[in-house]
Amino acid sequence: MSKSVRIAVALGVIAASALTVVGMPAASTKSTKASADVCVLLPDSKSSVRWETQDRPRLAAAFKRLGDSYSIVNAEGSASTQLNQAQQCLTNGAKVILLVNLDSGSGAQIEKLAKSKGAQAVDYDRLTLKGSASYYVSFNNVTVGKLQGQGLVNCLKGNGSYSKKPVVAELNGSPTDNNATLFAQGYNSVLNPLYKAGKAVKVADQSVPDWDNQKALTIFEQMLQKESNKIDGVLAANDGLGNAAISAIKARKLKQIPVTGQDATAEGIQNILAGDQCMTVYKAIKQEADAASKLAIALSKKQAPAAGLVNGQSDDTKRQVPSVLLKPQAITKDNVKVVFDDGFLKKSDVCTGKYAQLCTAAGV
Repeated sequence: MSKSVRIAVALGVIAASALTVVGMPAASTKSTKASADVCVLLPDSKSSVRWETQDRPRLAAAFKRLGDSYSIVNAEGSASTQLNQAQQCLTNGAKVILLVNLDSGSGAQIEKLAKSKGAQAVDYDRLTLKGSASYYVSFNNVTVGKLQGQGLVNCLKGNGSYSKKPVVAELNGSPTDNNATLFAQGYNSVLNPLYKAGKAVKVADQSVPDWDNQKALTIFEQMLQKESNKIDGVLAANDGLGNAAISAIKARKLKQIPVTGQDATAEGIQNILAGDQCMTVYKAIKQEADAASKLAIALSKKQAPAAGLVNGQSDDTKRQVPSVLLKPQAITKDNVKVVFDDGFLKKSDVCTGKYAQLCTAAGV
């Protein structure tokens, strides 16, 4: 290469110390202090385990495969830390910031800073409202929500509750995450008509700050207490929130009820195999990481994205952001094998102890 490509990737969570990892092309002998053209800023490790277990390694693999330099750091839930990480990346010469924001306000500040330094930003997974990112890479998050809503309805029908006017509780994602808004838009488009028609009853609808699973547990325990344990189904916006609801149900020794999820985490898949969770939404993060890395590298080289890569637009209040929107997939016990066949999860991640026999029964 006549010119090294610097990619600073700030995506997820490495540790409370917000450790920085810099990757260089295989032929490079530069130290880990070398600058990177692309800087990936990850948000935390609390909202979902995916940032460290899926996004970090898959982004690193994508940049290594393409032979470009990159840096991946994790803010561990601190907006001020993420801003400092962005500043350091830009000081070191980053040309592109690949950002998973903690909230739109702090994300917009980072993108404004990048622009002032002559760098460009790509929103990764979460759209920064009122931001200035050149592109957005994610899954169709309204579709994610629709899959969750329809999944809950299917599960209520499957266990016989649907015909008895089921009582539903909704555990929404963080109110500061635009994705949570889009998920809710999707599942409410399925569930609200049922509520209005009197075919189901919504007794609780609450957002979980920062996607915090412990807070979700407390919130759902309060829901159960208020409703005297009479809840027939839970629309949980991701696997972590779903597991919190499942934990509360088990603590009260209540029977299994349909609980949804998202992210196809190892824990979520185990809950599905055990019958504690009825579905999750699988998002092929390798596709997301590949698309994001290709966009970031093109921007760092001042090139246009490959034809067909950008396939839509996303609404950011007063502007439309060119987007790569990928297709999510609903996962139930019937098709759980998909996440293993795709290499998203390993049997060793899931099929251990009491789950080994359940995996075999599911054809894994």
